[in-house]
Amino acid sequence: MSACQLVIFDCDGVLVDSEVITNRVFADMLGELGMHFTLPEMFERFVGRSMMQCCELIAELLRRPVPAGFVEQFHSRASAALGAELKAVAGIEAALDVLDAHRVPYCVASNGTAEKMGLTLGHTGLLRRFEGKRFSVDEVAQGKPAPDLFLLAARTFDVLPARCCVIEDTPTGVTAGVAAGMQVYGYCALMPAQRMTAAGAHRTFTSMSELPALILACA
Repeated sequence: MSACQLVIFDCDGVLVDSEVITNRVFADMLGELGMHFTLPEMFERFVGRSMMQCCELIAELLRRPVPAGFVEQFHSRASAALGAELKAVAGIEAALDVLDAHRVPYCVASNGTAEKMGLTLGHTGLLRRFEGKRFSVDEVAQGKPAPDLFLLAARTFDVLPARCCVIEDTPTGVTAGVAAGMQVYGYCALMPAQRMTAAGAHRTFTSMSELPALILACA
């Protein structure tokens, strides 16, 4: 039996393969404002941040407020792109099957809104697996890198933080998990492992097929 009593997944990039899609749309819109970023630069600057945090950064770079309607337009364009292209992260369903078989509880905690999570999880067929087990940035005072989301999940499941395992794909999320006092595993499909380790990840991995063994071996 694993000593991990709760696995807390991030959503975008961990459960659903959305990061490349949404950041491509975001980069296109920033280009229309005169700011040009490559996809790796987008991951460096924006991935893992809440929309409010992203808008604060954009306003700082523009030296003026974000244009009216920018966020709404992004959500509309991103939703259309996700609807056409989104898939579940490769191997995640099989990993969840193993956790179910070993009766290891799990949930999802995202810097995205509840509405966005419902859309992406629903589109990929994962929503049923996280009914009543979703925590969004709407529910806490501060999103990641603050630990609030992860601590909320632990309280809700009545599990000590030290007995929780966090699965994240960004340094921002890793920082939040470490601040919560949890074991953090960095999924490095897009982010260099050294950046995740530098943020405090206890272990890194590159394929969801590796995850069940890591969780079950948790001491």
